Amino acid sequence: MAPPIGSRQLTVLREFRPHGLAAEEADGGGPEARPLQDYDYFLFDPSLAASPRPAPEDEAASSSRADGDHELFIRGNQSFLCLSCLVGLYGVPVLEFTKRYTSPNTVIMACWCRMEAIRDALLCVLQVDTLSMYNVTGEVVSIPLPYAVSSIWPLPFGLLLQKSADGGRMVSSSIPLLNARDLNRPNKEFGLNYNVSCQSHTPEAVSKSDGAIISSHLIWKHPLEEPQATYFEERSRLSMMKDFDEKTIWTSDILPLMASYHKGKFQHSVWQVDGATYQEAMDDNAMLSIPCDRSLHKFAFRKIWQGKCSQSAASKVFLATDIDGVPIISFLLHEQKTLLAVRIQVDDSNGETFGDIKPHMSWNIPAFAAAPVVVTRPRARVGALPFTDILVLTHENDLLLYSGKQCLCSYSLPTEFGKGIFSNYELNSEVTDLYSNVKITSIADAVEGRVNVTCSNGLMLRCSLCKNPSSSLVSDCITAMAEGLQCSFYSHFVSLLWGDNDAASLCSSSHVDSEWEFFSYEVSKACAKYEQTSSTKSSTSSSTAWGFLINSKYHAQYCKQSSILGTSFLPMSYSTNSTGFHSSLQDEHSSDAAFYICFMKETLDTLHALYENLKLNVLRKQDLGSLASLLCRVASSLGENSYVDYYCRDFPHNLVEFRSLASAAALKTPPCLFRWFENCLNHGCHLSNLDDIPALMCKQKGSAVSWGRKVVSFYSLLLGAERKGRNLSSGVYCEVASGSARNTDELTVLAMVGENFGRQQLDLLPIGVSLALHHALDKCRESPPDDWPAPAYVLVGREDLATAKMGSLRKENGLNNDSSTSISVPYMLHLQPVTVPTTASDAPTSEVLNSEDTDAVYRSVEDGMEHIFTSTTQLRYGRDLRLNEVRRLLCSARLVAVQTSTNPTASDQDLQQQQLWNFAQRTTALPFGRGAFTLATTYTLLTEALVFPKIILAGRLPAQQNATVNLDLSTRSVSEFNSWAEFHNGVAAGLRLAPFQEKMLRTWIQYNRPSEPNFTHAGLLLAFGLHEHLRVLTMTDAYRYLSQEHDITTLGLLLGLAASHRGTLHPAISKMLYFHVPSRHPSSTPELELPTLLQSAAVMGIGLLYEGSAHALTMKILLGEIGRRSGGDNVLEREGYAVAAGSALGFVALGRGSDAFGFMDTFLDRLFEYIGSKEVYHEIFLNATIAADDQSGNTGQMMDGTQINVDVTAPGAVIALALIFMKAESEEIAARLSIPNTHFDLQYVRPDFVMLRVIARNIVMWSRIEPSIDWIGSQVPEPIKSGVVNMSEGAIDCDEFDAEALFQAYVNIVTGACIAIGLKYAGSRNGDAQELLYNYTVHFLNEIKQVSVRSPSILPKGLLQYVDRGTLELCLHLIVLSLSLVMAGSGHLQTFRLLRHLRGRSSAEGQVNYGLQMAVSLAVGFLFLGGGTHTFSTSNSAIAALLITLYPRLPTGPNDNRCHLQAFRHLYVIATEPRRVQTVDVDTGLPVYCPLEVTVAETEYYDETYYCEVTPCLLPERSVLKNVRVCGPRYWPQVIKLKPEDKPWWRSGDKTDPFNGGVLYIKRKVGSCSYSDDPIGCQSLLSRAMHEVCDTPSTSCGTQLNRSSLSSSRVDQLVSTFSANPSLIAFAKLCCESWKGRCNDNFQEFCSQVLYECMSKDRPALLQVYISFYTIIESMWEHLKIGHFPFFDSLFLSSLKVALAYNGALVDGRISSGGIVQSTFLESLTKRVDNIFAELPKLKASFVSYLGTGKWPDAQNDAVLLSWYLQWYSIPPPHVVASAVEKIKPRAPGGVSMLPLLRLLLPTTHLVGLMEIEKLQMPARP
Repeated sequence: MAPPIGSRQLTVLREFRPHGLAAEEADGGGPEARPLQDYDYFLFDPSLAASPRPAPEDEAASSSRADGDHELFIRGNQSFLCLSCLVGLYGVPVLEFTKRYTSPNTVIMACWCRMEAIRDALLCVLQVDTLSMYNVTGEVVSIPLPYAVSSIWPLPFGLLLQKSADGGRMVSSSIPLLNARDLNRPNKEFGLNYNVSCQSHTPEAVSKSDGAIISSHLIWKHPLEEPQATYFEERSRLSMMKDFDEKTIWTSDILPLMASYHKGKFQHSVWQVDGATYQEAMDDNAMLSIPCDRSLHKFAFRKIWQGKCSQSAASKVFLATDIDGVPIISFLLHEQKTLLAVRIQVDDSNGETFGDIKPHMSWNIPAFAAAPVVVTRPRARVGALPFTDILVLTHENDLLLYSGKQCLCSYSLPTEFGKGIFSNYELNSEVTDLYSNVKITSIADAVEGRVNVTCSNGLMLRCSLCKNPSSSLVSDCITAMAEGLQCSFYSHFVSLLWGDNDAASLCSSSHVDSEWEFFSYEVSKACAKYEQTSSTKSSTSSSTAWGFLINSKYHAQYCKQSSILGTSFLPMSYSTNSTGFHSSLQDEHSSDAAFYICFMKETLDTLHALYENLKLNVLRKQDLGSLASLLCRVASSLGENSYVDYYCRDFPHNLVEFRSLASAAALKTPPCLFRWFENCLNHGCHLSNLDDIPALMCKQKGSAVSWGRKVVSFYSLLLGAERKGRNLSSGVYCEVASGSARNTDELTVLAMVGENFGRQQLDLLPIGVSLALHHALDKCRESPPDDWPAPAYVLVGREDLATAKMGSLRKENGLNNDSSTSISVPYMLHLQPVTVPTTASDAPTSEVLNSEDTDAVYRSVEDGMEHIFTSTTQLRYGRDLRLNEVRRLLCSARLVAVQTSTNPTASDQDLQQQQLWNFAQRTTALPFGRGAFTLATTYTLLTEALVFPKIILAGRLPAQQNATVNLDLSTRSVSEFNSWAEFHNGVAAGLRLAPFQEKMLRTWIQYNRPSEPNFTHAGLLLAFGLHEHLRVLTMTDAYRYLSQEHDITTLGLLLGLAASHRGTLHPAISKMLYFHVPSRHPSSTPELELPTLLQSAAVMGIGLLYEGSAHALTMKILLGEIGRRSGGDNVLEREGYAVAAGSALGFVALGRGSDAFGFMDTFLDRLFEYIGSKEVYHEIFLNATIAADDQSGNTGQMMDGTQINVDVTAPGAVIALALIFMKAESEEIAARLSIPNTHFDLQYVRPDFVMLRVIARNIVMWSRIEPSIDWIGSQVPEPIKSGVVNMSEGAIDCDEFDAEALFQAYVNIVTGACIAIGLKYAGSRNGDAQELLYNYTVHFLNEIKQVSVRSPSILPKGLLQYVDRGTLELCLHLIVLSLSLVMAGSGHLQTFRLLRHLRGRSSAEGQVNYGLQMAVSLAVGFLFLGGGTHTFSTSNSAIAALLITLYPRLPTGPNDNRCHLQAFRHLYVIATEPRRVQTVDVDTGLPVYCPLEVTVAETEYYDETYYCEVTPCLLPERSVLKNVRVCGPRYWPQVIKLKPEDKPWWRSGDKTDPFNGGVLYIKRKVGSCSYSDDPIGCQSLLSRAMHEVCDTPSTSCGTQLNRSSLSSSRVDQLVSTFSANPSLIAFAKLCCESWKGRCNDNFQEFCSQVLYECMSKDRPALLQVYISFYTIIESMWEHLKIGHFPFFDSLFLSSLKVALAYNGALVDGRISSGGIVQSTFLESLTKRVDNIFAELPKLKASFVSYLGTGKWPDAQNDAVLLSWYLQWYSIPPPHVVASAVEKIKPRAPGGVSMLPLLRLLLPTTHLVGLMEIEKLQMPARP
């Protein structure tokens, strides 16, 4: 008969009133202002809205925190509140106002929901025609509903929408419905990181939309996706869910379950969402390329249970847990006053997320109201579900607590009001009077263990059901018994635990000790009852069939198998047999002795498994001692004296009641994990005794002893256990993280990650047990595999690899990854060393800025470059001031110093204006270089407007106290002198903004839009387009810009949009561009007056938009545009238009060669005719085409009669040919691009066209370009070369031919060849190319004016005699630009000095015009491209962009666009790549120097090779980069392996970027200084430094104390210098404090040696190992001398024995070689312990008495010593020793030692112990 149920009292927290009402009153609205009942609310646990959802183990751990409810209050009109109520001190509620959300319409329903790919919980609010989703951060997404939706329900993966009966009807909405464009908008605007790849125009999307209209239930997986129709499975076929009468009444947000009620069939149903639908989560790219079955992506509901049990729907449905851990779905049927429970079983053996859910059986209990509560096992979890009980209110107003079907106790309101919590809470006096007579009428709003109770007098109280237990030990015991006992035994135990009213009163106390006393009391009562019935055991067991079955071998074998094989999904051994579930078994046999035999034996085995589990946690020693006392009682009652002896050895204080064990029978040996660890290390896992592993640890999905199971699995894998899936040959299972493992060490690390076992957990293990795991981590630290997850790298101490794996920046509190953080040690996350800036890189930016100029007047000027000084750039260029000099050279926001006399005259004023005019030419050209210099170097706040630096053309007179003088432009015929300068200034300001990683918003671009259009904003649009930021603009925004009719703004917009959509063939932008090409307008269209500049920009935009497409019609149009006269306002700009058309044509067919067009021959003939070639192969076709073009266009060809104006068309045609046949290696095209080789031909080809032809020829013959003088000489035809040489030597008279033409052609050919070299080696920093171009530059410079720098004689002398100075200046600056291309981003000092000299030349030293100053400015910007972070690529598009940027016709003034549109000079941005890599110390977060070994793949020019760079540095192109390795002895090695690919460099934010946006995290080895602090390595002699600090002479104590205090401070500083590890620094500080007042030389010396050991070998985790073992053994000896023991257990000796076994495994080779602890240290500990036992005189007598009589010493200290002795030498229990001796004695020959035989029978006993046994049991015979 079942025990009677107990009775308990509720804890009243407060009178309940929705806090939303209090919040409304606080806002000013009283109760009378609002209807009383016009609101709704619900309470929920804070974890429901946590972001992200806590893990089950974290959620279980958080259950012990302070109780708190969150409340969602909904006022039916327009607003609802999210409030938090926490129970404060003494139960007083503390209201915390958290969020307030406002909705425009009436709220119908609200719920919390989680969706796929969104970490945050979403608050979903259903309104009449809108579904609003609120993020916890306040972001909101409002989605119009085209259907009438009646309710919404949360699912684990999304939101279920229940449509109303007229749900197929489309409803009108005040908000426009979502269309395809809305659904495809970027999710970043809503803060939801999710990639939407749906296309609503596909047939699949159309059918999906139709299905959503028909289906009665919809599922919404993501706010920016369309809702999906649902299907139900019927006869293995899917049919659409169309039954609107199937009303949803409940869903689960943890399991994919839905309960519904069909009002027509009067039927309840339970549905499961088919697991096959979860296969949709796959790679987006794979979905596009691999055809897949659409049925896999349908949501199919499968009916798993149905029942006709009520005429109306259940009033409440919830999930609970049966007593055996099986989930149950509970239906509260109000009509029948019954709670129907349906048990379900989840089969996850197939590896799916939720598995297969099946109903098992159902039962019911009478109930008027019910609620799920968490009371009996608050820390336990059933898979993802908490262990939930059921609180039932019967129709008799009795409040009962059920665990499954079993009633545990009843609850009532407290009878004594004064002792309640209301003593600190004010209530009305009427409430006090009626309180004792009220009854409970209803229960609601259950959260965890709290529930609202409504009384008969109308009062609603918030009550708490006392969570039992709050003691962690009791909770662990109950969990272990729930998992280890059979269901009948556990049910009986729970009845005992909850049914004792006397003991329940003990549990009402909150003290954890009373809970343990109560638990021990109940177990002791069971032991007593067993002892009472044990006397009749023999008769009852033999007289009944049940007793015979219980005692049979079959039953024992069945129990063992069922405990090992956990067949159910839940951590509970439940037999599917109905007799195992019902309590009839315990009712029938509760008084039977056989029942109690099995019950107590299983209790002993279960609690012993928990005991072994707790022994592996050093923080649970107190609990372990309490549990050992209880287990002694249980084992003693069962007669298991081996167990009693086992516990007494661990905790000798348990010997009070158990003195003699000599008469013990030979029973089974208790399992011992420490013994198993020793055997594994000594003999291997395959030879270890599996009986030493408790059976409960081998059970699947157990949580009570999971700690021990994890450690056992780690040792199993480390020592060679075989794996079969998740199961190991040692009998346990283990989760292993994904990744490759080359040996057992790496496999162990992956297992630790898979089990979420990090360094924090490793510190909780006993020291000896943790050694082998530390060994595995240490062996994997040097070179872990590349495919490990980030937590694995953190675990082995490679945070650098972990950060690179995650691809995110390191946060201040550790790595920004939840799993990685859980692996780390807490003190390693929050402690960071304080670093003192020792280099210029660490100096504050303000100090660098203040020191960059000596004139304090100009320090505060905003010049657009103030952000360039960072720690990275300072590291990049060291301590020199070249960046300061660059900033000075490119600054346009300061007054220019004009040098004049002190007393100026009228002529001096003219001189001032002339100087200002020359300076103005330079100042207006500075934005070109500043844009390149600051390229992508800063970010801007999206809430602030962009600041543009000023362009100041005025000057200051230092001789006249810095008086200001303005430039007078009235005397010069210059219109809008500043206009184009402001345009370039806007471009420079926009280029400095780094790519925003998709964070650039169109609203911010519009925010910076001026009220009136200007040149600056036009340049800003072009810069944004070059950075591809204009992708966020809509066509409406573009048309709004065009409507301003501002030509330069339109120009910037057209080029910007084309650059942003480069190569996309965007149709809308294409129309916009063609609209600005008048020749493409129909003849009937009125003629538009469009400036030529605008037409040129439109034509170039077409080329960018159609880049690489070889679009036939576009190519034909652009071919015609080359030879068509411009119809714009400035006929002089027609050459620039032709160049733009030719460049655009080259972009469209970029690198396509002869494959670009079907009629390529005729196409080429037209281009060569434009060049002026005499060879025409298809004249008929050409004439026909020309005639057709003349008829179709409204402008004429650039022809005079039948002759083409080659001066206009040739440059564009040459560029087009160069780009089309780029790298084609076509001899034919190169031959047709011939260079004049006769004096006659030189008269008919312009010299600058010869330069273009040389450039084009070499771009076509790309592979033949060589950086050598011989190659440049080979480009000059022999007649020209010989003529120039002979004339320079005076061998030929210059009257024989045109010397000027000869020399003009010569210098242009040489310059063209230099430009080709610059393009070929752009960004390579090739030394040969740099030296060659530098020498040519110096030679040209010397020809103009002699300078101090000399170069080899590589050109003929006296060029200035035959070539005009303007041509020489042009060639000089073009070669300088080519040199800057080669050295781009390097900041090469020699090149920079040359550029600074060119910039500083006066008009007397060289021509000072705008074009030349622009070239110098660009060259300076290229040399320091992006502040040294960027360089140039040599891809096809990059070369094309650079060629257009370097087009060899420089403007003469700021407004000169005749030959080349100045805006095209900014196209170099297309060719830039952020190839700089910076190494950052992962521990300090500071950039550091580090040597890198860069391996370059084999090419046709050279073999595979490698070279060394010191970071920060620029890497080679991706096409040749093979791998990058962190080398050098100071940092841990790291190799980044790459596959050389002809692809552009990784873009900012690219997830596949191995360099994380140019940042490479590295980890410094302990004991080494950084290269900035110790450049040559002389300070890293750690051993010498440590001995110098720590070795002090042994003198008197006083002298030693003073020296030690001095050395301690030095040790503190030294450790912080050599290590950034917080544990080492903290230990050094602790040593410093402890050494100040002590004179313990040995301990101080030991600490110094330990510090040296850990720092020199970079093993800070071993501090705990060394210090623990040393202090324990020393304390053991010190306290033995005084007779006082600091500890009364022997567990530390077991740990030390495992450490010794680890040392032996190293010697024997069972684990990888190279121990992490010095073997001599462990051996010294062993010898020390042996010496201690040898010096104890009383120990031998106690040992003799123990072996002889089994009696322990009476004195507690002697008992402790004996336990230590027995544990250390592994002495078996007395009965085992006696049995061995009895076997040996008959075979013992006289006078011969019996040690070999004893060794065979007692293999685990130490030799010293065997010798003592032989002395005692076998005295020497005569």
